[in-house]
Amino acid sequence: MSKVEKPSLCFTLNRQRLSNALNGLYDISGVEVGQHFYWQIAGFQVHAQVLITSWVVIAILLGSAVIAVRNPQTIPTAGQNFFEYVLEFIRDVSKTQIGEEYGPWVPFIGTMFLFIFVSNWSGALLPWKIIQLPHGELAAPTNDINTTVSLALLTSVAYFYAGLSKKGLGYFSKYIQPTPILLPINILEDFTKPLSLIVVVLVSLVPSVVPIPVMFLGLFTSGIQALIFATLAAPYIGESMEGHH
Repeated sequence: MSKVEKPSLCFTLNRQRLSNALNGLYDISGVEVGQHFYWQIAGFQVHAQVLITSWVVIAILLGSAVIAVRNPQTIPTAGQNFFEYVLEFIRDVSKTQIGEEYGPWVPFIGTMFLFIFVSNWSGALLPWKIIQLPHGELAAPTNDINTTVSLALLTSVAYFYAGLSKKGLGYFSKYIQPTPILLPINILEDFTKPLSLIVVVLVSLVPSVVPIPVMFLGLFTSGIQALIFATLAAPYIGESMEGHH
């Protein structure tokens, strides 16, 4: 074999090995745990189980909000007192963590807190399993990592939006402070913050079938989990507007 043919053969073999390795990674990415029910919408495959349970949670939240504001009384009823307490609690969390400019962010922090709270509780209190699907079964939306990643990404979008709306393009100057040498570390820090939020939602999910005492403990920790998510998301937004780490 000539000297010209040997490098060509080596290149072909290396390219084939790389192709096999990439194909192996692609095959692994297609592995699924359990069975899932999908819808085909506009050529896209959508995870229907998560959508169905998320819509139920959203309907509960919207229904509760409509009931709360439909007929407010001068002398508050028990239900009105409860919703006012929840709103005041969310305001206090937002003000404590964000600062004086907390006002526009109360709806966002409140939505995150209530969605996670109601989703977690729905996993233990709603009889999802009595609804039969062609494949898989229903569960709390926060049981699915797609939901937790979406919540974390929404918080990241809010983080950058808060900074850019407050400081414009000058917001990006923080990445070279106190020295340009820290540019890669500062960028990496901002893009890894959603990971902490994902972990918060995943670490303490309420199992579907557990003994009653354990279920009550799970409900308590699920509420704490929603609070931790809110108290992490709020200071991220406040930090973005302040422009320091």
